[in-house]
Amino acid sequence: MKPNKIEADAESGQAASGKLGTRLKLARQMRGLTLKALADAAHCSESLLSKIENGKASPSLPMLHRLVEVLDTNIGWMFEETHGEEGIIFRAGTRPLIALDPLRRGDGITLERIIPYSPGHLLQCNIHHIEKGGESAGAIRHDGEEVGYVLAGQVELSVGEQSFNLTVGDTFVFDSNLPHHYRNIGEERASIFWVNTPPTF
Repeated sequence: MKPNKIEADAESGQAASGKLGTRLKLARQMRGLTLKALADAAHCSESLLSKIENGKASPSLPMLHRLVEVLDTNIGWMFEETHGEEGIIFRAGTRPLIALDPLRRGDGITLERIIPYSPGHLLQCNIHHIEKGGESAGAIRHDGEEVGYVLAGQVELSVGEQSFNLTVGDTFVFDSNLPHHYRNIGEERASIFWVNTPPTF
């Protein structure tokens, strides 16, 4: 019997969690860090980090940022297996999906990779798919600049001390050093075409 889309997405999310855990453990070991040392540096519990490494849990987006910062790596490296066709083309239906924090955020946030990951790229681009009630888990801040275009749904974007309600066709740009957070405030899935530089995912 052919799996339905929900089952297929669930299987894809489980595979992504397993891949992330394997890469995370490898990066930690390559840097000679114990589980406790990485957990302390990334401000998370050792037990949660162990579950993530074993593919039994997924980190929130802010936690993922903290982990890759400590490990001096890139979120893209944690997930990618392919560079697309010659590092140029990603065909429809073949782009990698990164599922974030499904345990605490329900369907939460899924990042659909638009630009194949490569250490040489100056830009990074994903479509952020945010399920009803989904949101980034806390404010995020890092070096760079970001621009986005709302493809579907309604979202609230908070940047620094300001909050904005955005709908289809609205765009934004801001300095990534400003704390930023977003959430789906509509009744359907929201999607944002999101570009930032330098790559942090």
